[in-house]
Amino acid sequence: MAILMLLVIGFILVFFGSMFFTVKQQTSAIIETFGKFSRVAYSGLNFKIPFLQRIAGRVNLRVQQLDVRVETKTKDNVFVHVMVVVQYFAIPERVADSFYKLTNTDQQITSFVFDVVRARVPGILLDDVFEKKDEIADAVKAELSEVMQDFGYGILKSLVTDIDPDAKVKEAMNEINAAQRARMAAAERGEAERILRVKSAEAEAESKALQGKGIAEQRKAIIEGLRESVDGFQKSVPGSTAQDVMSLVLMTQYFDTLKEVSISSKTNTILIPHSPGGLADISAQIRNAIITGNEASVRRDDMEV
Repeated sequence: MAILMLLVIGFILVFFGSMFFTVKQQTSAIIETFGKFSRVAYSGLNFKIPFLQRIAGRVNLRVQQLDVRVETKTKDNVFVHVMVVVQYFAIPERVADSFYKLTNTDQQITSFVFDVVRARVPGILLDDVFEKKDEIADAVKAELSEVMQDFGYGILKSLVTDIDPDAKVKEAMNEINAAQRARMAAAERGEAERILRVKSAEAEAESKALQGKGIAEQRKAIIEGLRESVDGFQKSVPGSTAQDVMSLVLMTQYFDTLKEVSISSKTNTILIPHSPGGLADISAQIRNAIITGNEASVRRDDMEV
């Protein structure tokens, strides 16, 4: 009798113990009655009829991520590996569909990603694949959203996170990029050198112009000074001629030059005959040069007339 009571008590405990169960947050439980879908149990404390109903499985309602690596070729026949990341979740209102309609959700999504990527990328050049990766990701999301909704899943986001061509192709692309940048750098250096030379030539031309203008102004001032000196000397010393005045000026400049040479310690000195009697020869040479220049100028004017 006591054994029978123990068996009854044990049966009651097992009965009530299997009646209640808990479901974790962001999870749903599928309840079946005699193998047929009955209802969905959501998070919290739930109950079922012992021996008649059972928990067939649990569905994760969190957002899940699937990484798919697709090998395909581009329009210019370059093989690349495209990494596509798909973020998906089970729709709470359609938990039964997500549990019963698909046996392997990741495999199904992977198949659709392969199909979309291999349909899009072969029509795009390699260089354009990097620029159009967002378009590829949007196409994957649109295709998956339409198909997976029938299976009780929603697509939150689709991303193309990596485009990896063959190593030799990447090396060739880097060499092309380096060559283009080297040409640009050479062109910029050439342009800079050209600008420097132009500016240097302009500065030199301006310097020569200013130097010539200064020499002309200097000579003009010397001529004016000599003219005033000759006029003043002739007025102060009656009977003197212009040649006497020029000889005196040359004598003065001659001794001033000797003085400057002797004062400067860094002057390269050239020894020449420097007797006062040599000034007559210098004066004659200057006079002959002026006369010759005047005759040449008159002759040129006659030829032009």
